[in-house]
Amino acid sequence: MKKTFLSKLGRMVAVMVVTILIGTLIKANYVIAAEIARDGRFIAYDNGTVLDTKTKLLWAAKDNGSNINWANAEAYCENYRGGGYTEWRMPTLDELESLYDDAKTYKSDCGFNVHLTELIRLTCISPWASGTSGSAAARFRYYDGTRYWYPQWSDDFIRALPVRRSGK
Repeated sequence: MKKTFLSKLGRMVAVMVVTILIGTLIKANYVIAAEIARDGRFIAYDNGTVLDTKTKLLWAAKDNGSNINWANAEAYCENYRGGGYTEWRMPTLDELESLYDDAKTYKSDCGFNVHLTELIRLTCISPWASGTSGSAAARFRYYDGTRYWYPQWSDDFIRALPVRRSGK
C-alpha cells in the first residue's frame, strides 16, 4: 500500500509539473493585454496596439513619429516589436484605405486634419503602403482619402504605420 501511494503521488507531482510547464510556455507565446478604449470596430489595448475587429488586423497605435522614406519605413515596420509581438509589416494600400473614415477627424501633429479613428495616432497625413511600381511607392493620404504614388526616396509628410494579423 505504501508503495502504491508513493507511486500515485509521484505521478501526480509529475502531472502538476508538466501542467505548470505547459502553462508557462503558452503564456510566453501569447501576449496578454488589457482593453483601454473602444471606437466602433476598433479596440485599443494597453500594449500600444489597436485591433480592427472588421479586418482582424492589429495596428500599431501610433506611427513612427517623423518623416521617413519608403525603404526605411519598410525596415521600421519589419523590425517593429510593439505590444511584444513580432511579424509586423508594412500595410497594403487597401488595408490603409480600410481605416479611412470621413466621419471621424482629428488634427495630426503636423497640423493637417486626418480622417480615421483617434485610437490610431498619425503624426502627419500619410503612411507608406507596401506597393511599389518602379521607383514609386504607394501611400494613402488621410486628410483627403486618396491613394497616391510618390518617389520612394521622398519622406515629405510620410510616416510608417506597422500592421500584423491579430491572431484573435
